[in-house]
Amino acid sequence: MTTFGYEQSLGYDRRATRLLTGLYRRIATDIDANTTDSATVLDLGTGPGKLLSHVAARRPDLRLHGIDLSPHMIEIARRTLAGQPIDLAVADVAELPHPHASIDFAVSSLSMHEWPDLPAAVTELRRVLRPGGGAAIFDFRFTRTREIRRALSTVFGSVDTETVRLPWHPVAVITCYRVTA
Repeated sequence: MTTFGYEQSLGYDRRATRLLTGLYRRIATDIDANTTDSATVLDLGTGPGKLLSHVAARRPDLRLHGIDLSPHMIEIARRTLAGQPIDLAVADVAELPHPHASIDFAVSSLSMHEWPDLPAAVTELRRVLRPGGGAAIFDFRFTRTREIRRALSTVFGSVDTETVRLPWHPVAVITCYRVTA
């Protein structure tokens, strides 16, 4: 996974605020529909914490966690989420700092194409999901599609996909991959 420097992280934060708010709202709705009261949710590649901010505003009952490989992104996320009971950590998706079967729902928004060891990351995702837990991974439609689908289906079996169009973009450029543990 690519690690952003501090200036790159600030630039991403500005772009995410401007360009991805509609996607974050869409993903927050998805999390809402796929979690029960007090569920534990993990945001993989949380970046500046924008998605977790939307989820926390919508569902204060959820136990929210976010990881990112970049310490700079986690620093920005801590500022974004100041005062909210959200656990943030610098971590690699291939080595999640969560116990076995401790996550009810995991989500990733536009980071999976950056995961260097996709099979290891997907195996680790499966390890932390509770039986019956799920994941929704949103990523660009035209990056590593076959590799992503193969890695997910090898570990989870069935993979459902859905194309997602950003409100400001004329073409659906994102795919959501859904899996259940």
